[in-house]
Amino acid sequence: MWRAGELMKIKYQRKAASLDQQKKHGAKTETLERTKAAVSHLQTKLIVDMQSVDSSVSEIERLRDKQLYPKLVDLVDGMAKMWQVMLMHHSTQLKIVMNLNVSNAPTESSEQQYSRTLQLHQIVKAWHSHFRKLVTHQQEYVTALNSWLKLSVIPIETGLKDKEKVSSPQKPPIQPFLHAWHDQLEKIPLEVAANAIQSFSAVISIILTLQDEEIKQKEKYEEVQREYLRKNRAFEEWCQRYAHKMRVSTVGAPESAEGATEKDQVEERRSAVQSLKTTLDGEVEAHRKLLKQVREKSVTSLKTHLPELFRALSIVQYAHGAHGIRFRLMPFGELHC
Repeated sequence: MWRAGELMKIKYQRKAASLDQQKKHGAKTETLERTKAAVSHLQTKLIVDMQSVDSSVSEIERLRDKQLYPKLVDLVDGMAKMWQVMLMHHSTQLKIVMNLNVSNAPTESSEQQYSRTLQLHQIVKAWHSHFRKLVTHQQEYVTALNSWLKLSVIPIETGLKDKEKVSSPQKPPIQPFLHAWHDQLEKIPLEVAANAIQSFSAVISIILTLQDEEIKQKEKYEEVQREYLRKNRAFEEWCQRYAHKMRVSTVGAPESAEGATEKDQVEERRSAVQSLKTTLDGEVEAHRKLLKQVREKSVTSLKTHLPELFRALSIVQYAHGAHGIRFRLMPFGELHC
């Protein structure tokens, strides 16, 4: 419709210019009358077309000011309340974290604990992704609304010599509202919250890696422990059989070469078992150190990064909530009176 109106306007202007040229050069009366009739016809058609456009524009303006604008006000108001509720909950969580007592926390990572940490990591990663999408989509939405609004408030002219305007819309109340919304979003430190969530996700990832190493180290020392117990039990049984053999031997008989060899076997087997015991002690100590490292890292990271996370979120949530309150107080027409 807009394109057709522009083409009709151009056609009318050309025909009107042609009439002026004919008058200037003294064209025949018959020719002038035909051109005047054509200009009059185009003028009438142009006015009708532009009135049709004006009717459509009026309907668009009605939908914009009576339907879209109130819904956007409700949207901003609802989002402000949402951020305020989150602010309240995160403020409470911040107090809990600041008084966090981990004295009763497990001293050893279990498979269940690792599974819960993995679940937390996945949730925080999804949180970061959805938060960025929320921010991006909101900014894109407001930008698109502002771009559309620029088109909807352009005055429409007939192009007639008297510059009669079929539609000359005044500045709609939605315009300062959208501009304020856009400007406010630009001021809110959304990246601060997004980076805080991402940093917390990275911390959980490190804890997850350490827990995995601890569990694997425990499995390793338990495997060595089972091997040690098995070989130590076999050695003790062998020693009992050897001692019984020595008791039934002739008392006071000179030591034979076979006896010396058997004693060497005892020492060799004892040495192998002792070597395995040393390996086991080393694996147990490695697990103990790793266990301590995981616990200290987990506790320190959570007590440090959780408050940072909640503080960063509080800044954004407060800004969003205040921004919603400010919109509700702005005198944009009857909706805010």
